[in-house]
Amino acid sequence: MTTPDPTPHAPLDREWIAQRIPHQFDMCLLDAVRQWSPEAIECEARLEGLGAHPLRAAGGGLGAVNAVEYAAQAMAVHGALVAGTNDAPKAGYLASVRGVNLHVDSIAASDAPLRVHAERLSGDDRNVLYAFRVVGARGAVADGRAAVVLDAGDARP
Repeated sequence: MTTPDPTPHAPLDREWIAQRIPHQFDMCLLDAVRQWSPEAIECEARLEGLGAHPLRAAGGGLGAVNAVEYAAQAMAVHGALVAGTNDAPKAGYLASVRGVNLHVDSIAASDAPLRVHAERLSGDDRNVLYAFRVVGARGAVADGRAAVVLDAGDARP
């Protein structure tokens, strides 16, 4: 994966990410963009403060299925990078996930940092298909495919 520098004077850190995805405050799960190209992105999540994680279960654990949300946020960041815009995030939603494999039961602090990979397989201005994988320090967490519908707030009959 090549690493073009989309913003030579600003790091691609949590603050940069939060300005480009709809998720704010604790729901912005990604801490950095490691590398990206028009076809793919790799992000990092440091997993600090899992005890207060917004997606934790009642018992305090973070189920591996939440890796899908990490991947969805990486896809949103990738969309912003490819669009080359600094505007507010466009409306969109995760339409479906397919072929999801959960390789562990839960995400633990010992998985830090998570590496979140998303590769654009196909798409146009309205729909995108991504393959994703999430890997932690202990190994694979989850992988699968996700369909994303863009500009959902602007859909016309």
